[in-house]
Amino acid sequence: MNSVQDAIYNWLTIKIVIDARPEDTAAVETEKMFYDILLEKHMLSNIEVSKDEDMYYVHFDEQGERKKQRFPRELIEIMLNQINQQPEKYRNYPQ
Repeated sequence: MNSVQDAIYNWLTIKIVIDARPEDTAAVETEKMFYDILLEKHMLSNIEVSKDEDMYYVHFDEQGERKKQRFPRELIEIMLNQINQQPEKYRNYPQ
């Protein structure tokens, strides 16, 4: 995961899952891993997410500069949609 854009995409995709399924322990662990990559490898801070009808927006500070990336909702929500369509394939297993 070399680019900031790829790292944000991966984190946001799994963040949307845990927002909808906070009890999903695998998703929570994965989100933490991707978030740590944003903080430690890419040195991002003040990460905030917003959305409208079409897009997700991720605002963040990088090297003292405020930046923003945007992603189509259909791209970000694909994993959550798959889980919702076939929940039997994505059962939550206790730790």
